[in-house]
Amino acid sequence: MKWLVWVLLLCSSVMAQQHRDSTLDHHWDLWKKTYGKQYKEQNEEVARRLIWEKNLKTVMLHNLEHSMGMHSYDLGMNHLADMGSCGACWAFSAVGALEAQVKLKTGKLVSLSAQNLVDCSTEKYGNKGCNGGFMTEAFQYIIDNNGIDSEASYPYKAMDEKCQYDAKNRAATCSRYIELPFGSEDALKEAVANKGPVSVAVDAHHSSFFLYRSGVYYDPLCTQTVNHGVLVIGYGNLNGRDYWLVKNSWGLNFGDQGYIRMARNSGNHCGIANYPSYPEI
Repeated sequence: MKWLVWVLLLCSSVMAQQHRDSTLDHHWDLWKKTYGKQYKEQNEEVARRLIWEKNLKTVMLHNLEHSMGMHSYDLGMNHLADMGSCGACWAFSAVGALEAQVKLKTGKLVSLSAQNLVDCSTEKYGNKGCNGGFMTEAFQYIIDNNGIDSEASYPYKAMDEKCQYDAKNRAATCSRYIELPFGSEDALKEAVANKGPVSVAVDAHHSSFFLYRSGVYYDPLCTQTVNHGVLVIGYGNLNGRDYWLVKNSWGLNFGDQGYIRMARNSGNHCGIANYPSYPEI
């Protein structure tokens, strides 16, 4: 059986090699160099190369259609690395919302520990660390814990670790959190305008999302089933299209310096107004 598996894997590798576009070799090497990518195993590099080629072709076709007025946004070959392999989007969304409240109330900029939430806001709250969680339950943990540590004292490790919260490093507290009406973009707009950035969840399970570069993101394939926590920090209109200004947690190489403009007043696109919440100090 092991021999059969090895043969099948080998055949898959050979087939993959045959389908690589050799005219892109230089561009692949340049992309790896630019983003410091190195692969120890040939099979892994082949697999990554094929994904890269597929994304590149998707970007080129989409941007050609964008130039002909068929899309409201363009794509790019983004390098997404900030969260690492840890699914901590919920934690980054929660700390981002609380950081904003601290700034609005005190005028001070603080960086709060997402790792604190990953490690400590776990079983009792239904959160699963790097395997996902809820922004509201992150807020509840901060309330129950009487605070959250600073990022400097409890840095992000992109992995589940033992809880190491230390009250002497507490950088912020939370008294309660507010959940907005399900699906109401009007309520979300009012909260962003009058209360500050709001934690939301969106459907980000599409290549068009992680390849987004600029413009107002609208993908008709986007659903109301949400799977990714982000932070709405504002709203506006670009070339006649209403948008939400959203802060992601995938690093500066994602989208427009880490941000994405998502369609607003377009039928609650990607479920952005389904589960909005924000903390209060």
